[in-house]
Amino acid sequence: MRAAIRFVRGASLALTMIFAAAPGSAETYPSRPITVIVPFAGGSASDVVTRIVLERMSASLGQPIIIDNRPGAGGNIGTATAAKATPDGYTLVGSGSGPVAANKTLYRDLGYDPEKDFEAISPFAFFTIVITASTQLPVKTVPELIAYAKQNPGLNYGSVGIGSSQHLSGAYFEQVTGVKLTHVPYRNIAQYTPDMISGAVPLGFQWLPNVLGPLNAKGARALAVAGKNRLAALPDVPTTAEAGVPSYEASGWFALLAPRGTPHDIVAKLNRELATAIADPKVRELFKQQGAEGSVLAPEEAKKFISSEVAKWHDIITKAGIPQIQ
Repeated sequence: MRAAIRFVRGASLALTMIFAAAPGSAETYPSRPITVIVPFAGGSASDVVTRIVLERMSASLGQPIIIDNRPGAGGNIGTATAAKATPDGYTLVGSGSGPVAANKTLYRDLGYDPEKDFEAISPFAFFTIVITASTQLPVKTVPELIAYAKQNPGLNYGSVGIGSSQHLSGAYFEQVTGVKLTHVPYRNIAQYTPDMISGAVPLGFQWLPNVLGPLNAKGARALAVAGKNRLAALPDVPTTAEAGVPSYEASGWFALLAPRGTPHDIVAKLNRELATAIADPKVRELFKQQGAEGSVLAPEEAKKFISSEVAKWHDIITKAGIPQIQ
């Protein structure tokens, strides 16, 4: 009998040790390098801010975080790859408002459902849209731009592609102000810069990094930022509310997500580490230099935020009559 009791106790202890060391446990996670898929090109604004925050998280977690850039199809290719990854916390995705929200309406078949196929860790970087006009345009304020655009319908504005936050923010501006613009998509922002300066494509609804070149060269001026607060990097530029268009707010954002089924304790741990990274003054300063603002939500709130963004951009895309891709 005693031998049997010792066996049962020994077996229980062994099982306890096995479960304590299970790969789904946040206590032992991470025990090896983590891969984060970034579905955008290296060197892009999304890639830069993601690297900033992941470098800080890597130091805190004590494991390397490997960035795997997989651009293509508006961010859908890399995001779809992450959706199919093993849900163990070792493959994540740093995706954006396009593939996680707008593209659900814009594309016929994403190959994934951003609301069902991921565990939302949190959004972490927001790029407020900056309304920017070439100095070739005779406008210096948003009201002047609206008046000029109504007198000259079809004014060109550029973006980094159909369905990008810059494209959709332009479409949203049309809906809010009643102007008629012409969207000009580019393969990359470097092609757009000289056209903005020359006045060929004189308007942009852009993230700050995308228009720093024209702004610094005095070939363009920032008319307003489409957020609740002014950007620290552009302290003299009014918000759209201050400029007389309070209903126009737009931004692109990036979020850290895990494949659906990733253990909740691992998601919670990553959320805490992400919040710690975003609170770091060095990270915040580097974000500021990129025109980005850091913010972290609890996982459940992050899930609600993503669903609200899906609904918001669905309405804007549908109202704009933008045809589906594929």
